Amino acid sequence: MKANEIRVFCPATIANVSCGFDVLGLALDAVGDEMVVRKTSEKGIKITKLTGQDLPTDTLQNVAGVAGLALLAESGYQGGFEIEIYKKIKAGSGIGSSAASAAGAVWAMNELIGKPFSPLQLVKFAMEGERLASGVAHADNVAPALFGGFTLVRSYHPLDIVKINTPSELFATVIHPQIEIKTSDSRRILKTTISLEDGIKQWGNVGGLIAGLFTEDFDLIGRSLEDHIIEPIRSILIPGFDAVKQKALETGALGSGISGSGPSIFALSKGEAMAQKVGQAMTEVYEKIGIDYDVHVSKINTDGIKQIS
Repeated sequence: MKANEIRVFCPATIANVSCGFDVLGLALDAVGDEMVVRKTSEKGIKITKLTGQDLPTDTLQNVAGVAGLALLAESGYQGGFEIEIYKKIKAGSGIGSSAASAAGAVWAMNELIGKPFSPLQLVKFAMEGERLASGVAHADNVAPALFGGFTLVRSYHPLDIVKINTPSELFATVIHPQIEIKTSDSRRILKTTISLEDGIKQWGNVGGLIAGLFTEDFDLIGRSLEDHIIEPIRSILIPGFDAVKQKALETGALGSGISGSGPSIFALSKGEAMAQKVGQAMTEVYEKIGIDYDVHVSKINTDGIKQIS
C-alpha cells in the first residue's frame, strides 16, 4: 500500500561557492526545513500550515506551491496535495530558504506518486519556485538540495547538472548576520558584462575547484575559492564582510566568501575541529560590531532531501 503522507528534511544550501555564480552549490547537513506533504482527492495544492517565518500561504505566492503546481501540470496525477512547512532557514539569509521549500515540495510529491520524475526533472520544477522568489529561475541552490553534495549546473539550456565528489573531511561554517538581503535586490546591482581578464581568472578557479574536489586536494580547493566578479560588488552590502573573511583565512579556513546572495558568509575547512575554530573567529567580528548572528558548522550533506520519521 502506497503512503499518502511523507515528512522530509530539506537542507540549507550554499550557492555560488565563490567562483561559480549560478552554477555551483552544495548542501548542508546541520540546518534545514521540515515539510509534511500529503495526498488529497481535491485537485491542486494547498499550503495548510507554515511556521517559523512570515511567508505567504497562498499557493501562487509561495515557492513550494508554485514548484508543486509545475510538477502537477506534467504528472498526470488526478488528485492534489496539502503541504505543511516548518521553516528553520530564515528568509533572505543566503543559505537557500526558498530553494529548500521549492525542492522539498517537489521531492516529496514525486515520492508519493511513485517517483515518475528524475532528480533533473525535479530541479526544473523547483526552479519555478526560485523564479517566483528572485525573478530568475536559477538552479544553484535547488540542484544540491535535490542531488546532495556539490553540484555543477553545466548548462541551463538544456538543463544539465553534474554531481561532484565531496571529500569526507570537508566541513562548512556559515555565519548569518541578522540583516536581510533579498536575492532580487542583490542581483540588481550586478554588472551584466565582465572583462575577458576576469572571465579567464574565474573559469580557472571553477575548473580548479572541481578538480580539487575530485582529487581531494585541499590546497587546490583553497586556491580556487576566489571570486573576481560577484564578491567585490555584493560584499559592500554585508557589514564586516572583509574582516570576517580575513579572520576565517587567518584561522585556517581553506577559503571564504559570500553564501548565495548574502548576507551569510561561508568558509570551507578541512576537518570539523578547524571549522569550529573558524566559526568562533568569525563571530568575534560581529561581537565587536554589535550585530546579532547565527552560526552553523556542518558537514556536507551528500544525500540532499531525505524522508524523516
